[in-house]
Amino acid sequence: MDTWLEDFVAYLRYERNYSEYTIGSYHDSLKAFGLFMKSLDSELDWEHVTSDVIRDWVVCLMDKGITSSGVCPRLSAVKSFYRFLLRRGLVKSDPAYIVQAPKKAKVLPYFIKEKDMGRLLDDVVFPDTYEGRRNRLIVIMLYSTGIRASELTGIDIDDVDMDDCSLKVTGKRRKQRVIPFGSELKRTLEEYLPLLGTVRKCNGERALFLSLHTGKRISYGMVRLIVRDALKLVTSQKKISPHVLRHSFATSMLNNDADLQSVKELLGHEKLSTTSIYVHTSFEELKKMYNQAHPRA
Repeated sequence: MDTWLEDFVAYLRYERNYSEYTIGSYHDSLKAFGLFMKSLDSELDWEHVTSDVIRDWVVCLMDKGITSSGVCPRLSAVKSFYRFLLRRGLVKSDPAYIVQAPKKAKVLPYFIKEKDMGRLLDDVVFPDTYEGRRNRLIVIMLYSTGIRASELTGIDIDDVDMDDCSLKVTGKRRKQRVIPFGSELKRTLEEYLPLLGTVRKCNGERALFLSLHTGKRISYGMVRLIVRDALKLVTSQKKISPHVLRHSFATSMLNNDADLQSVKELLGHEKLSTTSIYVHTSFEELKKMYNQAHPRA
């Protein structure tokens, strides 16, 4: 069992180019499923798992209070694993094929209103230090380009083309894309880069964003803290994270007449249906449209 799992992990890493985070998530889900099936029958192995066993596992997860959003990726890991085993001829059938995932509740993505982002970037004074300039640049870059936090932490200095005003990022499955940026982000970069040079003199680190304390590439956790502390200054909503800025970017683009296909390419989505979740408007915009359009408003 462990050998099959190790082979699957190697397949995800070297053939599918999955991120280490995704690989770890798949591995943990399969380990958890393996423990569950052994709890049912200590002699049970991957080859003799039935669809009922997988369904029982899904029910068990939901009984523990795990939502459909948490169950679906776990089930997806099992489904991917069995497709792998079937293609390799290690099992004769795929018991996960007919197991349906629980339906996810449709939730609109959280985003920060344009006026609140304007207050944060125009009115809030960030400290005139390396960390202050870096933190402001992180917020502006996430909001101006829509990149993921994991993509931001992977950016090197050489990935930024100041002449062309473009940014090269490496997304999911190591797919690269080039994103244009505007004059505000360019000015912020020009103010930041000289300070970055003083921090990276010690070790020649090529990362665009460095920790002042370690001189190493900034971590995902630090980016989350930076964004959380910044957004708290202009919003009271509970959901504040780097991904909320990605949602805010997409929402602002579409609300200002960008076409869906262009936003899809900028975000690095594979499917247009993924981008379509951003086709929504705020209550204030609906109210404004109502007042303008209805004769009895």
